[in-house]
Amino acid sequence: MPDLLTASGVSKTYFDLHEGHDVLALNGVSLNVAAHEFVSLIGPSGCGKSTFLRIVAGLERPTAGEIFVSNRKVTGPGADRGMVFQEYALLPWKTTEANIEFGLRLKKVPAEERRATTQRFVDLVGLTGFEKKYPHQLSGGMRQRAAVARVLANNPAMLLMDEPFAAVDAMTRQHLQEELANITAHERTTVLFVTHAIEEAVFLSDRVVALSGRPGRIVADIRIDLPRPRRWEAVMGDARFADYRDRLTQSIHGGHA
Repeated sequence: MPDLLTASGVSKTYFDLHEGHDVLALNGVSLNVAAHEFVSLIGPSGCGKSTFLRIVAGLERPTAGEIFVSNRKVTGPGADRGMVFQEYALLPWKTTEANIEFGLRLKKVPAEERRATTQRFVDLVGLTGFEKKYPHQLSGGMRQRAAVARVLANNPAMLLMDEPFAAVDAMTRQHLQEELANITAHERTTVLFVTHAIEEAVFLSDRVVALSGRPGRIVADIRIDLPRPRRWEAVMGDARFADYRDRLTQSIHGGHA
């Protein structure tokens, strides 16, 4: 498959007010993500994984290096990249369906097409029957599913996710992970996913890329050969899952693959 994302020599330096000097957060990160591939970035706190994601999103600029998505250089935010944050980022005064269709309205998609697209993604993320509910009437997991549906409804070339399940409880998190794996496989979505949880990364991904402690640099890039569709009860009993987890843990703490 052709590469959708190409990052070459990406470095990021910023001034730390607390430390009183420049800090090198990322150091020469080069990464390719193929179309329809699910790639997770993991690493210790402060390694720059969220910073890298924000650079891909166009929300920050690299100090050095460059990023291309669909052969176009990233110079700022764009509709080709949809971002899902840890916070639910829904408009509190809009219903579930109004939140999901918000981007389609901005793009002036005709009403009939807009309604059909919105309902398709409501159904896809399991929110049928909750179309008229407001965010405060939904559970944390349901709000995050609505946030994912809103991004997917805009049909981005790439989905960027920054620890999207960190704020939900463990049981809900596992259910959302299974749903996300199914949805992205069904939609053939290209995903760059940031998490601090190694098991989450292994469960979801086609590849897991590990960054070292600051300054972040790639210390492992491991392809995950586990069958899909994935269910936690099956994956946890697979010896390969434990092997991937242990290799990635060693890479992060040892600084090498």
